[in-house]
Amino acid sequence: MKKPKIIIDFAIPFINGLFEPFATVEYYSSDAIVREVVSDADVLITRTRTKCNKALLDGTSVKMIASATIGTDHIDTAYCDKKGIIYRNAPGCNAGGVMEYVFCALYGVASRKRINLAGRTMGIIGVGNVGKRVAGMARALGFKTLLCDPPRAAEEGPFDFTSLDDLLAGSDIITMHVPLNDTTVNMADKNFFKKIRKGTIFINASRGEVVDEQALIDTIPNLGPVIIDTWRNEPRINLELMEKVDVATPHIAGYSYQGKMNATAAVVRAVARFLKISSLYEFFPSDDRPESTAVKLELDGLSQGEIASVLSYNYPIFTDDFMFRLDPSAFERMREEYNYRREIYVEYK
Repeated sequence: MKKPKIIIDFAIPFINGLFEPFATVEYYSSDAIVREVVSDADVLITRTRTKCNKALLDGTSVKMIASATIGTDHIDTAYCDKKGIIYRNAPGCNAGGVMEYVFCALYGVASRKRINLAGRTMGIIGVGNVGKRVAGMARALGFKTLLCDPPRAAEEGPFDFTSLDDLLAGSDIITMHVPLNDTTVNMADKNFFKKIRKGTIFINASRGEVVDEQALIDTIPNLGPVIIDTWRNEPRINLELMEKVDVATPHIAGYSYQGKMNATAAVVRAVARFLKISSLYEFFPSDDRPESTAVKLELDGLSQGEIASVLSYNYPIFTDDFMFRLDPSAFERMREEYNYRREIYVEYK
């Protein structure tokens, strides 16, 4: 019986050698995963850089796509549904890493600019897997929180949520954690930024397309620090915006060691079930290195400066910022060669 063929993005960690006993496996860079490569493949294991659409898939033998990402905006789901192509992703896999990024960046810029964060209100737009983790950490650190998530409010009731307008008017810090879809493209536009009060800290670690970058550039003189991890037109980013923001990173907010382990586990398990490889049904990367265990942050008695020091020691975010600014054209290389950081966490109710 002919073995199934699997095409894998070589930047996905912890996966080499897993499927070789059961399938014909080939590894490619994301930009090399083109129609000719996948024409006779049964399964694609990808990241966001592979646009899984008609141009890639039409006329191929692909039956399943497994993406080691939290989102599916790079997959033409309507086309896949029409063609009977199964697709799976890894929701929530990098929530801890993005949460860590937000607070390392926030405390880092606050320390550099001598901003007192005590008693501040954080507005969280999008309260899914990532937003919930950000909200929990914010409360543990003493921030007030405003939550905006219309789909959750419609399903659960409005009592724990606020409108976008009220959040924009009432927040000292605004952080974006929405998926990319028709309702969120250009959400942060000219009118959005007009409603933000002077000095507000703005963070986007969701998708670049949710922000109108020209509107943000025009508003920066009225804002506090701006932290950007995701950009429109990646990897060819807006250099004018990069020059004006306080933290610029190449879409690596979720690149924690734990997040990558979670993502790979999710796609391996999904493919294993599709191909009926029972020995991989409960796969999780085995690693006894210290990085494979998250670090608990003990908050009792710590001042803002001490919290900033602990966070920057665990993740020196300004190193990423510095290296990115040295060569923005290395966007993809930095992501592919990234030294995954160890996550932090706090205990909270």
